[in-house]
Amino acid sequence: MSQEQDVIVADADAVESDVVETPADDADAGTETDADAAPRMSKREEALTNEGEVAADYLEELLDIADLDGDIDTFNEGGRAHVSILTDSDVLVGKDGEVLEALQELARLAVMTETGHRSRLMLDVAGFRDKQRAMLQDLAADALAEVQSTGEPVRLSPMNPYQRKIVHDAVAAGGHVSESEGEEPQRRVVVLPKAKS
Repeated sequence: MSQEQDVIVADADAVESDVVETPADDADAGTETDADAAPRMSKREEALTNEGEVAADYLEELLDIADLDGDIDTFNEGGRAHVSILTDSDVLVGKDGEVLEALQELARLAVMTETGHRSRLMLDVAGFRDKQRAMLQDLAADALAEVQSTGEPVRLSPMNPYQRKIVHDAVAAGGHVSESEGEEPQRRVVVLPKAKS
């Protein structure tokens, strides 16, 4: 090897060692990793996210078996995992949400089987629950108006616990009190007039 070649090889080694061992590159790589890291979730949030994923997987398999179209979305809200099946079909809703309620129970059982814990997971299909919530809030507003005009309690039609909770919340937001009376499945909300001071 000539002296000129020795110098070129030595220079190449120096350049290679500069490239490999540059402290600035290490610092940039560390900063980039820190910036890209997702914020850590609490254990509760992680558990809810896991519930949603388990339910979504179960429901996706069910959709495949039934050959039904629908996209599945999951999120956490109000201390519950929520799963929505986005579809134009109301086959999975059924009459008065009966099929939806059954699917929700099946999804909760799938989560319990996987995690060993009971789930309060909420399932919505084709926006049924959102529409139902709006309708029940309107019903509560009408009952409040009637109570205010007559001063008499208003008894609503029988509802399931989920529906009653929406009405109770709407009545409380309107500054009134309500209670439930009767036995399931005939349990109903009674909107009460304000107590006279």
